[in-house]
Amino acid sequence: MLITSVTYAHNKQTMNKVFFFGALITSLHSYGGVEKQITKKEYVEQWRNTSVQQMIQFKIPASITMAQAILESGSGNSVLAREGNNHFGIKCHDWEGKTIYLDDDKKGECFRVYDSADESYIDHSEFLTTKSRYSKLFSLELTDYKSWAHGLKEAGYATNPKYPELLIGIIEDLKLNELDMLGIQNNEISPLAVETNNTASTSSKASTAHQVFDHQNKVKYVVARKGDTFYRISKEFGVALWQLYNYNDFGNKKDVLEEGDIVYIQPKRRRSKVKEVVLSKEITVKELSQLYAMKPEAIVKKNNFSSIDQILPKGEKVYLR
Repeated sequence: MLITSVTYAHNKQTMNKVFFFGALITSLHSYGGVEKQITKKEYVEQWRNTSVQQMIQFKIPASITMAQAILESGSGNSVLAREGNNHFGIKCHDWEGKTIYLDDDKKGECFRVYDSADESYIDHSEFLTTKSRYSKLFSLELTDYKSWAHGLKEAGYATNPKYPELLIGIIEDLKLNELDMLGIQNNEISPLAVETNNTASTSSKASTAHQVFDHQNKVKYVVARKGDTFYRISKEFGVALWQLYNYNDFGNKKDVLEEGDIVYIQPKRRRSKVKEVVLSKEITVKELSQLYAMKPEAIVKKNNFSSIDQILPKGEKVYLR
């Protein structure tokens, strides 16, 4: 901005010189002569929702996305981020869009340029999901950010031998793993993709049999398909219908199962492996119970809530153990 002002003042002579110096003084007064830097915490607040949405859509841990963005862009302060909207240091490769040349491992390397930083986040997710060398990452649990960090280095994302440790340090310093839990908590993400220990049982029954999954809270569940009923699932697994109703907390108005519903075939537990969560949206205690395989009465007791039907607001911190 100052360069533009200097050129303009030179061309328009005296009057515009006065304008330039006035603007310069204002700039120095406001910023102490230095452009204001974005802090790591400010950057997280700005992009946390985007990283969670990318996790939901592309099955990449939000903590990893956020840590890479912080590291690669200097929390959005780097020249590449400011001038090219490139927050992940992705080089040109097969890129046909706009480019910028900057010194990195070598002098004058080509980097991708985006019209907005949001496009950078999307391209980063597509980059990881479409390049074959990163395919092994998607067999990892979404909560295992340490393995993801080491896997990125092994796949060649960065040349710095300390890259995994740098990512892990950022995640743990800023508690970015909490963003992963927000992604898991969000109903829009497939439970098959986010629950840990997704060991599906290979049933020898008919092809219509449901696969059984292990929730991270060590409770077995199936995922409802179109047309499923509690009765059909109870018969398939030899569980009494009344037991199936007791194992699940869908609320009073839940008469018919919907495709994608998590249906537990074992009792939920009284505590979770997750210590606490900060709600990303309004939710009832019952709905939260269904997401974390934890008895709703236990959630009420640990948090002094009024009832299992209580509506919890967005931003509420809820203790699960």
